[in-house]
Amino acid sequence: MNGFLKKLLTWLVLPAIIVALVYAIVTSILKPVNFNKETARRSEVAVQRLKDIRTLQVAYKSVNNKFCSTVDSLKDFYLNGNMEVIMQIGSQDDSLAVAHTEAVKKANRKITPAELYQMYLNGDKNLVFAVANKIPVRDTLFNGRDDFNIDSLKYIPFSGKAPVQMEAVTKQVSGVQVPLFEAKMPYRLLLKGLDNQLRINLDAERRDQNRYEGLQVGSISAPNNNAGNWE
Repeated sequence: MNGFLKKLLTWLVLPAIIVALVYAIVTSILKPVNFNKETARRSEVAVQRLKDIRTLQVAYKSVNNKFCSTVDSLKDFYLNGNMEVIMQIGSQDDSLAVAHTEAVKKANRKITPAELYQMYLNGDKNLVFAVANKIPVRDTLFNGRDDFNIDSLKYIPFSGKAPVQMEAVTKQVSGVQVPLFEAKMPYRLLLKGLDNQLRINLDAERRDQNRYEGLQVGSISAPNNNAGNWE
């Protein structure tokens, strides 16, 4: 009986123990590798969303001279707002068109770009000028972007619909009032569902480097030209 037990231990139990140990070692090695791979994948999605927020914020500021503090306001701006776009009609390299335009302006010194544009629409294609037109924001931004979804913009991806943390202020910088904004996605939400200890370690590493524990675009602490902390 003892001999049988020895053989059973040799043939079955020890190989099972070895397999379990190998599995544990491989898993411990792959855990941070898989964590880093998934962190990179999620960060790519989050960065694009923060870039889209920045694009809308810059457009919003060009119209309103300030940033807005909520993504819902950006959504309303995108769906219902207008932007002023400078259209260049004709080419300065076309000497005949330039001469014709100058003659038109000389004949009517008070003529406006809008009136020139109306002449252009009425058939006078031999004109060179620039005119400002108001165009719906949704017809201007993100054209051709199949991955853009205005309804998803307010949420941190992979977080279970936790909202993006956004603020907007106007601060005095060197005696000048400067509009500022920031939008944040903390790792504790962006990396929800991943290994929690590895995420805690990542946060601690960022703090040691005096960096935000997540992804951020813009800053309300100091002007940074609306840069992202991944750039």
